[in-house]
Amino acid sequence: MPVTLHHVDQAAWASDMQVRHDLQRIYADAPVERLSVPVDEFIRSHLDAGDFFSCARFNDRLLGAVAVRSDAQAWWLLELCVRKTTRRRGVGSRLLALVSSSARSQGLELRVPASQLPLPDQLLLSRLGYRLHATGDYFELAPPLQGGGNP
Repeated sequence: MPVTLHHVDQAAWASDMQVRHDLQRIYADAPVERLSVPVDEFIRSHLDAGDFFSCARFNDRLLGAVAVRSDAQAWWLLELCVRKTTRRRGVGSRLLALVSSSARSQGLELRVPASQLPLPDQLLLSRLGYRLHATGDYFELAPPLQGGGNP
């Protein structure tokens, strides 16, 4: 499934009805234990805080999203969610790879807070090369192996 990266910030949210509809549908599909507030409130609270959503786009529709909080050193990924109809097809993995590439192109690290991270998300991160930081506070993408061969 050829997925591309699409960022949704306050301006995109305000100007594009299809983006609003798709992002609402993505998080409406989130497991009930994931969101403690209504979907619109969840999205608006992130956008009002200056966060943005990195989204997986396929055929002009958003299929998955992750909220991104930026600081001087890293993008912090919060609440990854993929539409139910497209789960288990690599959308989440592809989205994380695209976000990682985008962050690295800006000289930023990619981090995921470890507190209350569900086991399925921990397993996905581990499979994609993320490791728990020594502090135990967050997962970070492990640097690629140098040399690419045997010692």
